[in-house]
Amino acid sequence: MNLEWLFIVELLVLGCFTGFLAGLLGIGGGMLLVPFLTFLLTQRGVDGQFAVKMAIATSMATILFTSISSVRAHHKRGAVRWDLVRGLAPGIVLGGLLAGAGVFAMLKGQWLALFFAAFVGFSATQMLLDKKPKPTRQMPGAPGQVAAGGVIGFLSGLVGAGGGFVSVPFMTWCNVTIHNAVATSAALGFPIALANVAGYVIGGWSLTPALPGAFGFLYLPALVLIAAASVLFAPLGARAAHAMNVKQLKRAFAFLLYGLAAYMLYKGLAG
Repeated sequence: MNLEWLFIVELLVLGCFTGFLAGLLGIGGGMLLVPFLTFLLTQRGVDGQFAVKMAIATSMATILFTSISSVRAHHKRGAVRWDLVRGLAPGIVLGGLLAGAGVFAMLKGQWLALFFAAFVGFSATQMLLDKKPKPTRQMPGAPGQVAAGGVIGFLSGLVGAGGGFVSVPFMTWCNVTIHNAVATSAALGFPIALANVAGYVIGGWSLTPALPGAFGFLYLPALVLIAAASVLFAPLGARAAHAMNVKQLKRAFAFLLYGLAAYMLYKGLAG
């Protein structure tokens, strides 16, 4: 298939930013990727309702690659809490399959855009507030971690994000250190993406491609280009996470998220 050069460059640049942020903040990049990819697909004639769904599904698929690259860098520093990964992953898989294979396919793109806007706005506010947890609060036991994982996987499937904007605040709320929470969130991105992508493929199996190269809800050219760039930049973000003032960076990123939330709110209201 023929892709215009400008589109290729735009997707590669987007992949660089999302990969760097995945390593830096423990996110899959979906909060940044979904609004921009929605815009790029809309500009190329994809119906707004379908563009939102394609952006969310494609964003989630890139996390399969970004997560591996990011978590390797964090694991070398011994920052990943694998005990928490084992506790949260089963619920994440169940929640992700439920969202990707069922609810996602039934919801209109307009409602997904509005939900995305609300979710990103809430996440940005949490980042700005940066509330400190009670010193006595700890991670819940096995049943509680499975339940928390289910919520993380389900919400991630609806917004196309790696779950970092739920899992990182949740873990820090339970007194997991910020660097451990970011690294563990990066590791959780893989089961989140795997479960949701499987759900998107099942839910979009019989859909007519919106663009050449589309596979149901997945847009394969964007997946390949963004994943290639993000895998290269995720280790750089992970390295920077251990050297930068993450608190100040989160504040700056929160304001960017407000802008992206406003754009998705506009897309949702415009229908």
